[in-house]
Amino acid sequence: MRTRLRVWMFGVTVAALAFVSGAAAQTTAKDIGEAPGIIPSTFGEAVDRDILTIRAATAKFKTTESAESAGYKRVTDCVQYQPKGAMGYHWQNNDLLDTTLDLQHPEVLVYEKMPDGTFQLNGVEFLVPISAWKSAEPPRIMGQTLIKADSIGFYFLHVWIWKPSPTGLFAMWNPDVKCDGGSSMDHSGHSNH
Repeated sequence: MRTRLRVWMFGVTVAALAFVSGAAAQTTAKDIGEAPGIIPSTFGEAVDRDILTIRAATAKFKTTESAESAGYKRVTDCVQYQPKGAMGYHWQNNDLLDTTLDLQHPEVLVYEKMPDGTFQLNGVEFLVPISAWKSAEPPRIMGQTLIKADSIGFYFLHVWIWKPSPTGLFAMWNPDVKCDGGSSMDHSGHSNH
C-alpha cells in the first residue's frame, strides 16, 4: 500500500512540475513574441526573425543579477546625449569580445534604471574591437553595418529589442530611455557612442 501511495505521489509531483514548467515556457514564449512597436519591424521578415532570436536568448537577462551570473559586468553609468535621448547602463561580457557577431550572444546588454531602483532590460549592443577586425569592410549583423567609434576602440550597433525606440530599431539613442541625474554620462559633445 505504501509503495502505491509513493508511486501515486511521485506521479502527481511529476505532473504538477510539467504543468508549471509548461506554463512558464508559454509565458516566456508569449513575452518574446509580443513586441509592440518592435515587431513587425520595417526591415523585413529576416530581421524580425533575428529580433525574436535575440529576445529568446536575452529573456533570461531581465535582471542585472542574471546577467552578472552569466559573465556580464556593468561598464558604464547611464549614457545619454540630450536632447536625442539615452542608451542607458551597459553590462558587457568581455569573454564575447572578438570578431564573431552572434545573435544569441550579444556582447552588451543595455538597461535603464527605473524609479524604484531596479533595472529594466531595453536592448543589446553588438561590439567588435577595432584592433581585432582585419577586413576592409566594417562588420555587419542583421543587415546593418556596425558604426566605427575610434574614441572607444569598437565597432558597435544598438538594437532596441525590449523597449521600442521612436527613432528606430538600430538608433544609437532612444528618446524614451531616461537617466537619473546622479549617475549619468553626458555625451553631448559626441555624435558617436
